[in-house]
Amino acid sequence: MMRAQIEVIPCKICGDKSSGVHYGVITCEGCKGFFRRSQSSSVQYSCSRQSNCPIDRASRNRCQSCRLKKCVAQGMSRDAVKFGRMSKRQRDSLFAEVERHRQQQQRLQTSQTEPPPLPAYRHSKEPRGRSPHLIQPLGPAYSFSLDQELPSCQPEMHGYLDCAAGEVQAAALACRSVQRTGNSSCFSAGRGFDSRRSTPEAILSMPGSEMGLRPFDLESSFCPYPTSMHIEELCASIVRSHRETSQYHVEEVQALRWKIFRREEIHAYQSKSVDEMWQLCAVRLTDAVQYVVEFAKRIPGFRQLGQNDQIALLKSGSMEVVLVRMSRMFNTENSTVFFDGKFAGSELFKSLACGDFIAAVFDFAHSICALRLTEQQVALFSALVLINADRPCLEDRDRVLRVRKDMELALSLILHRDNQESLQHKLYQKITALKSLCALHIEKLRWFRQLYPLTVHSLFPPLYKELFGSDTDIQAMVTL
Repeated sequence: MMRAQIEVIPCKICGDKSSGVHYGVITCEGCKGFFRRSQSSSVQYSCSRQSNCPIDRASRNRCQSCRLKKCVAQGMSRDAVKFGRMSKRQRDSLFAEVERHRQQQQRLQTSQTEPPPLPAYRHSKEPRGRSPHLIQPLGPAYSFSLDQELPSCQPEMHGYLDCAAGEVQAAALACRSVQRTGNSSCFSAGRGFDSRRSTPEAILSMPGSEMGLRPFDLESSFCPYPTSMHIEELCASIVRSHRETSQYHVEEVQALRWKIFRREEIHAYQSKSVDEMWQLCAVRLTDAVQYVVEFAKRIPGFRQLGQNDQIALLKSGSMEVVLVRMSRMFNTENSTVFFDGKFAGSELFKSLACGDFIAAVFDFAHSICALRLTEQQVALFSALVLINADRPCLEDRDRVLRVRKDMELALSLILHRDNQESLQHKLYQKITALKSLCALHIEKLRWFRQLYPLTVHSLFPPLYKELFGSDTDIQAMVTL
């Protein structure tokens, strides 16, 4: 009850929809997670401007230093009292602020001649049944409008909508229907994920009603001979899911390309001990994997697979999708990749003592960038990489294969629309390269765990250990 009242007040840091009191301040899940991550002893932020960057929903990821400064100025503190543990005076003060905000909003609405804006999206109270979910939802990767029309997407996305007028209209209606029923809910109102504390076992049974997601349902529309309408809707759903679960927009990555580590900063990373650098990279990789898990849950047909098959696909495929997505954040002009807030060359990772693996990763990123894939091509290829019926330990391989075949049709459609059918063979070759890279990653992890078993056991994120850490899983991945 109290949380629902608090949520009418926007985040005090960026103005996004709040989700409660976090670290002493009313914030959204994004700013809550950012502040938690900023408290790590290995995190150091700096502003290249004059430490007065504006922080709002659109710009909050552009300057971490100024965002942290605003968090502290607003009163966020690790030692601050949390929601649910307030004194009566603090609680009364908070209720008073909520009431003032409500009255202010009412005055603004009555003073306007236009119809009032749509209310903020809230989870439906209607029961939806239980559905297996592998991980808690993220904070918002970026904001988007609930009323966004499909044709209003970026120009590069219009190609795959070039079909008959009736099909375009139906596809757009299908996408808006999915969007309005809750595809933003796990980002706008979801609980934050702590890669250092959350255990996969504790969150495997999260009910679907807590997620608020109603993705395109492959089961309800599946037919032995998929129609063009079916594939159109599938393409639109996957592309939208990719955009909603990307850590950064393409435009944001382009704007960040000028942020390159200085020589002294590179030296600081190179001076880290092997286990310290491995731990940092494990945390950053886990963050990226969690976005991939959210993407997977939104792929049509994925949530209809058995829970064990979902886990099997993620264990063997999440790292591959991370590597595909990394190509979006790779600058071929100076061979740098976005890492820990700035662009870095391969020399930054020297203290990992895995020079051959890092070189192979950079070479792969170069090769993917050389294909000049559009965002929709990256989205469809990522789904195809993840839904692979050849993965080990699948219980219902035929069901996975059926979903996989639709992914292949969708990718073929996109490439045909773009007059790039020749790319298909090249992309399938990249899948083999991805398997080799992931096998090398597992070998390096095995080597590191032999040297630093306590670091892996005690300091690595639980999700990283769940996906890559057990002896059985390592052996299975090495033999892929």
